Amino acid sequence: MSYSIDFRRKVIFTMAEEGLSIRERAKQFRIGSASVSRWINQIEPKASTTRQRKIDKSELIKNVEQYPDAYQKERAERY
Repeated sequence: MSYSIDFRRKVIFTMAEEGLSIRERAKQFRIGSASVSRWINQIEPKASTTRQRKIDKSELIKNVEQYPDAYQKERAERY
């Protein structure tokens, strides 16, 4: 589950203001303490990288259009 940046900031900044520990803050907001400690170092989530696909997307679309009723196993055998 991904929390909004506003929520992350709220957790971190109020923790500093109130002088609470990471565990206390996590318990108060009902989130994992690992999340809070990770947010201290990096509030913004890391950008996800898209990995290269093994099958060309346009080829797959053509295959689906050509064989709309094919089972996944049949489609996999063509590649």
